[in-house]
Amino acid sequence: MTDTLWSLIAAPWALEPDTLLGAALLALLAALLGEVVWRRLRWPRLLGYSAVGTLIALSGAGASGHEPALRLAIDGALALLLFEAGARLNLRWLVRNPWLLATSLAEAAMAAGAVWLVLRSLAVAAEVAAPLAIIAASVSPAVLQRVVGELRASGQVTERLLALAALNTLFAVLGLKLFSAGLLLSDPGTWLVALSPVLFSFCGSILLGAALGEGLALIARRFDLRNDNAMVLLLASILLALVVAKTLQLSALLVPLLAGIWLRNRSERPWVWPRHFGSAGGVLVLVLFVAVASAPRLDTLGATLGIAVALVLARAAAKALAVLLLARPSGLGLGQALCLGSALLPMSATAWVMALEFSLRHPAAGAQLMPVLLSCLALLELSAPLVVMASLRAAGEVDVQTRSGTA
Repeated sequence: MTDTLWSLIAAPWALEPDTLLGAALLALLAALLGEVVWRRLRWPRLLGYSAVGTLIALSGAGASGHEPALRLAIDGALALLLFEAGARLNLRWLVRNPWLLATSLAEAAMAAGAVWLVLRSLAVAAEVAAPLAIIAASVSPAVLQRVVGELRASGQVTERLLALAALNTLFAVLGLKLFSAGLLLSDPGTWLVALSPVLFSFCGSILLGAALGEGLALIARRFDLRNDNAMVLLLASILLALVVAKTLQLSALLVPLLAGIWLRNRSERPWVWPRHFGSAGGVLVLVLFVAVASAPRLDTLGATLGIAVALVLARAAAKALAVLLLARPSGLGLGQALCLGSALLPMSATAWVMALEFSLRHPAAGAQLMPVLLSCLALLELSAPLVVMASLRAAGEVDVQTRSGTA
């Protein structure tokens, strides 16, 4: 009885990342450091969040991605970010400029192919190299949206960057689901049992995404989106769909992304949202970046760092080359293409969650895949936002007030 009473008194004050006190202090530190980074250096706030996560990783207390409460926050933040990414993607633009779609297909395919070749040349097993290559095709919408929003960037490079990120994320999520399904269905002992869940997950994710998009379109037509209550309805709808997706074992990444795409293309006019749906979404995003930056493990970093460096360089070169090759027919100048190609660098939470979900279904391959991916994230979490910022500034698409520090 005494031990139980003491635990009730002491537990909230335990200074660990997974306690209320620890989480509150980490959130406070991340928010303060983010503001210092922004006000002093004019760098995106997410660098402050990621720096706190890196300190947690160095202490050995980083997130595994399987903690129930933390995973709920991660999935919620990603749902909002992916919905925003989808809601920015105008499919009519791709019809008017098919070379932009060709650029997206080329940069995703060339990045995946380059990563595959590099990993196989380094003797990485095929069942590990293939999912890593598919994941590497994606670019983090979370990082791009945060950097673009804080810099108030706008223009051809910015719009294409966000469109390419939404598209290659869609390609990667679909590709990894198909690859995972192929592994299950290729086993004579499991294919018949696995067929129904695979079809249900794939088709169910598409249907739920379309249903969520249509439901949000109805809300948006009947309520003023500048009203706080309407925004609560939108936020609650997305989180409810996330719960349904998790319960039915559908894709928590695919559903919000498709919902955003569906909603954006149901109307000619663009939808304008408060960034991350206001303060609640902002807190979730802060937690997301801290958690991702804390995930790399020092005990495996040394063994996988060389592979990770090769993967990151091959991926960056392939994406930049694809953009440059198709720059002229897609309507970009050489300088703009260089800026766009270099900005396609970030890998973050979406890649991490894709790898976590793949590892749950394929533990043997996942045990080899995760250390390499986490090493890639360790390389990119702090460097990639700075590259994106420099690229947008070089393209001349950063708000002048933001650049001068008067915002």
